[in-house]
Amino acid sequence: MRTTVRLFTGTALAVAALGALAAPAAFAGNSETLEVYPSEASPGTTITVNTLACGKHGRGVGDANSLGAGEFHLSSSTHKEVVVGQFTVPEHAKPGTYGISVACDNGKTARGDLTVKHRRPSGHVQTGVGGSVGPDTAQVTAGAAVLAAAAVGGVWLLRRRASGAQGH
Repeated sequence: MRTTVRLFTGTALAVAALGALAAPAAFAGNSETLEVYPSEASPGTTITVNTLACGKHGRGVGDANSLGAGEFHLSSSTHKEVVVGQFTVPEHAKPGTYGISVACDNGKTARGDLTVKHRRPSGHVQTGVGGSVGPDTAQVTAGAAVLAAAAVGGVWLLRRRASGAQGH
């Protein structure tokens, strides 16, 4: 009796393991590739996506909610097999990788990833006095005047001590 139970339990576990391994493969075959261009972008960039999943003259609805961009529509392009859509990366999007998906009218789906990166600063960096902006004439003149006053005061103090004009 024990042998029969062990044999049945071993067989059941083997079938369950094979089923668990086969399920992701079946699910992965149901979703097709969504091309995302550019695949790395900064906030404010317009993103174009395309896929063959929707078929000839197909249509679909894209989902960029994970990014905060909402839904967008895809329609056929000049290449009859390809559907194309666009959305803009929101200004508030944080750096990271986001999944973008499409649900086609024919029931198929497609998925791709978009990586949002930090926006690079543009223009002059506000660093305070000086920096890359160029010299400010008023500030340069004021600085020179302070240095000249300090030099004159120092010379006067040293000459006074040297001549013995100190009061006792």
